[in-house]
Amino acid sequence: MNLELRHIEKRFGPTVANRDISLLVESGSIHAVLGENGAGKSTLMKIISGFIAPDAGEVLMGGDRLPPGSPHHSAAAGIGMLHQDPLVFLPMTMLDNAMLGSDRNTRTAAEELADVADRLGFHFRPDVPAGRLSVGARQQHEMIRLLWLGVRVLILDEPTTGITEAQREQLFAALRTLAGEGLIVLFVSHKLEEVAELCDRVTVLRHGLVAGETELPTPPLRLVEMMFGRSVEPVARKRIPPGEVVLDIDRLEMAEAGVGAGPISIGVRRGEALGLAGLEGSGQRLLLRACAGRLRPASGRVLFEGADPVTRSDKIHYVPAGRLEEGLIPGLTVTEHLELTAPDDSFTIDWGEAEERAGSVIAAYQISGTPETLADVLSGGNQQRLMLAMAPDNARLLLLEQPTRGLDLESARWVWSELDRRRSAGATVVFTSSDLDELVAQSDRIAVFFAGEVVGVVESSTATTSELGHLIGGLAPGVSS
Repeated sequence: MNLELRHIEKRFGPTVANRDISLLVESGSIHAVLGENGAGKSTLMKIISGFIAPDAGEVLMGGDRLPPGSPHHSAAAGIGMLHQDPLVFLPMTMLDNAMLGSDRNTRTAAEELADVADRLGFHFRPDVPAGRLSVGARQQHEMIRLLWLGVRVLILDEPTTGITEAQREQLFAALRTLAGEGLIVLFVSHKLEEVAELCDRVTVLRHGLVAGETELPTPPLRLVEMMFGRSVEPVARKRIPPGEVVLDIDRLEMAEAGVGAGPISIGVRRGEALGLAGLEGSGQRLLLRACAGRLRPASGRVLFEGADPVTRSDKIHYVPAGRLEEGLIPGLTVTEHLELTAPDDSFTIDWGEAEERAGSVIAAYQISGTPETLADVLSGGNQQRLMLAMAPDNARLLLLEQPTRGLDLESARWVWSELDRRRSAGATVVFTSSDLDELVAQSDRIAVFFAGEVVGVVESSTATTSELGHLIGGLAPGVSS
């Protein structure tokens, strides 16, 4: 049973998200959809799954036209979507999440879900609240649920963002199994190496249009040129001599929501980029929140420029991984977000001037939008640019969770160029990343977390991803598990 798109069109105000997109995906295939941030990938996937109604065009499953903008009819036709952030209720157990909206037998559901998990090489944990699981584990559970409900088309939007290498390997093995059983897998990604490793065919979007389509394998340079209309050269990271210690972490112990970490002692220098590596939930996020003054230590201390971070909040900027959950406010425009962080402490706002300032920031940070664009309408890459634009120029400590999460090559390149600019001006950067290559490439030093402790601090100039992988797993380098 094939999936077909015919002349799909979608606009959001003046922004064209999809323009005359036609596509045929055959059963039993793993089909990649590539494109830079804002190319229209996520919008197209939401149209296929019924979350968004197109302005024109149609979606057909097995030759039958699906009613537009109807998740119910799309699900009934066998289409399911795994979003970049799995759609689960965090306080509820995974079994309760799976049962939402289902009329299946509750007495046999756990056993049936476990059978699906076994088939994929996953582990189903029915009684565990979703909030206690990592993003990768929630993702696996959501895949189990969709397959249990009988999907024949599985859409995955940036599925490897924020998961471990072991989880990635499990995911790819499961997707190959599903394609072998005749399912259609639509794999949305910005990672060329993963597309080349997994997929049979790729469609590339650029500015809402189909820029090209090809069988795989194909030279990566060709895909890059289709994505951006040109080649994208890597930029060597700027090496900045570090100054004095400005962030002093001394025997710090922290706890939040039942997760603890510490004791941790480390000094971070002015102009330095310190990467934090480790499995999700190992303590990196707790450390960032403590350094931002958002989490009070259980014991020990953290000082920035000799003072409690709470008293230095005007010099500290925290960029969380959850863009719309913690970093931005859905329903507010770009202008309104920038005014919230503006240094002006006046009780009134001249909205004409505010929109002019927003226009200048949009140009400087290359945000694809207007001053009136809602933050939640922006693509992930443009939301990331907006959050960085909200960081005051005088910020001296930048704390970032997964700063290039879900970003395409060009957007990630821009983020690190901006952070290098700020480090050159005297800022210190501390960041987490699940991408070991990124940690090695963008850090001066890397602090590796395991089970709430820092098990090693390595110089990035001599570090290898193999060494980091062993430390992250709790092993000494060179020791097999």
